Amino acid sequence: MNIRLFEQTDAIAVSELIRKTIRISNVKDYPLELMEALIDSETPQHVIERASWTHFYVAEEQEELIGCGAIGPYWGKEDESSLFTIFVLPEYQGKGVGRAIIDTLENDAYFLRAKRIEIPASITGVPFYLKMGYHFKNGISEPDEEHLIRMEKNR
Repeated sequence: MNIRLFEQTDAIAVSELIRKTIRISNVKDYPLELMEALIDSETPQHVIERASWTHFYVAEEQEELIGCGAIGPYWGKEDESSLFTIFVLPEYQGKGVGRAIIDTLENDAYFLRAKRIEIPASITGVPFYLKMGYHFKNGISEPDEEHLIRMEKNR
């Protein structure tokens, strides 16, 4: 497996990877209509836009994209960052791909400069992020109005 920075030519494959993962993994924890709306929004253009202001990485195996993740500033702050768009194809989950992506993000300049890193986690992702040392922001473990659970790590 290789992890590298996103290139614009990856946009279609990343969009498909995200959509497939939502359809298979996240739909177990959310209403179908909510996931379909999210799938509709995860276009190649949306991926390119996210990559324009984050450090966006892709994981690949034998030239197939199998995972992705990004890190960027938290609301423009210099001492806080946020993780975004962390997805691993269902058939690769539990095989160390997510951990490798987190390790890459946690060695990125946006992570290293931050005192606090936040992640807007899906219900599906919470057990994984807990294993990675993230905890519930303000002790709140229930989804917010955006259907996300805010998690964080302090350095």
